[in-house]
Amino acid sequence: MAGRAWDVAACVLLTVAGVGGCGTVAERQAHVRDTAALFQASLGAGAYDRVCALLAPGTLEELEQSAGSPCAQALRAEPPTPGGAVRRADVYGNQARAVLSTDTLFLSHFTSGWKAVAADCEQRPQQPYQCKIKGG
Repeated sequence: MAGRAWDVAACVLLTVAGVGGCGTVAERQAHVRDTAALFQASLGAGAYDRVCALLAPGTLEELEQSAGSPCAQALRAEPPTPGGAVRRADVYGNQARAVLSTDTLFLSHFTSGWKAVAADCEQRPQQPYQCKIKGG
């Protein structure tokens, strides 16, 4: 019986630690909105180094490989379409979607925070989004 009590206590502690470390859904949505807004502000200002810093590692790597140049240089050569204001943020565990006025960003949570895994995305009826910037 004592072993079972320890199992339950350990499970409760892990659950509380996991929830506490991740924040509430509202907090996570706010972080996603903030990241998407910073991404858009950096894009609008032509601060491509900051845009690159907000890309997920796989997305950054894919962009640089496909362009054959560093991220900021690739974005300068073919700037993504600005997406406007953040209208909504949906969070699903460590994945999120930020719906903007004219764009949709897809994000993942990393130890360093939320990063864009796909951007400059167009919604297509009955099909997956078509994204110009995406990870491999």
